[in-house]
Parts: sequence; C-alpha cells; structure tokens
Amino acid sequence: MPNLYRAFADPTRREIIAMTAYKECTQTDLVAAFSISQPAIKKHIDLLISEELLLVRKEGKFRYYRLNQAVYSLEVQKVQLELETIFDYKLQRLKGYLEEENNE
Repeated sequence: MPNLYRAFADPTRREIIAMTAYKECTQTDLVAAFSISQPAIKKHIDLLISEELLLVRKEGKFRYYRLNQAVYSLEVQKVQLELETIFDYKLQRLKGYLEEENNE
C-alpha cells in the first residue's frame, strides 16, 4: 500500500509528483528541473515507483515517468478521511472540555 506521507515528506518528491501530474517526464527532464545530482533524483524516482505513485513507460533507451493518477487519487482520499477523523475527534474533545468548563 502506498505511503503518501513518505512520498510527500520531501519537497523534491512533491515537485516530481507535481511535474509528472501534467506530462510525462524523462529522468533528464527531472534532473534539469532541480539543483541536485542525477543519482539523488533517481533515488526519489525509485521511491515514488516503489510507493506506486509513478508509472514508467519504456521507449527505446528512454524511460518516461508519469503520475499514477488512480493510486494518487485513492491515497489522497484516504489521507483526507484520516484527517477528518482526527479533526472530528479533536473537536469533540474540545467541545466536551468547553461544556465542562461552562458547567463549573
């Protein structure tokens, strides 16, 4: 199961996700967009592939990367649900606390 938190933990990976959401990019395209080394970009790409957030299409000696929209959308929905659950719980606790304070 993809870990969206892990993927978004690094600003370079967030930018790779954003870039590949709109068009396929080669590794060369991605390296050119950042001021870090090619091996560092490759590590980010590999992590995103292992998290199933990037799809790879091979054409000759080139690999084209694009965002796996289906997995990304599903994972974003899961994160939203998690956050809603957390916020609901926190708001209920706050409400209970405030009601308790008012009754004293």
